Amino acid sequence: MEIKTTAVAGTLESSDIQIMISKGSNGIEIDLESEVEKAYGDQIRKVITDTLKSYGLENAKVKATDKGALDCVIKARTLAAAQRATETQDKPDLEVL
Repeated sequence: MEIKTTAVAGTLESSDIQIMISKGSNGIEIDLESEVEKAYGDQIRKVITDTLKSYGLENAKVKATDKGALDCVIKARTLAAAQRATETQDKPDLEVL
């Protein structure tokens, strides 16, 4: 799967996360901004990474601005941004998610 364009999904509202995905060449690189990063940063990064890998993306730059999103919201926003960035509507491997 190849990223064709930079794409964004989500908002900066409370309990949401904004995910911006662009082309990368060095694996999945995540720049996370979150008020709860100390407590949940590793989990947020894991959810984003697992979701992108299940979609077939191995190289991507991700800018994530978290406002207290639950894992299911993080997955949904990451998937929407990945679909927009690859200009596809493929479904991920649901067993991974």
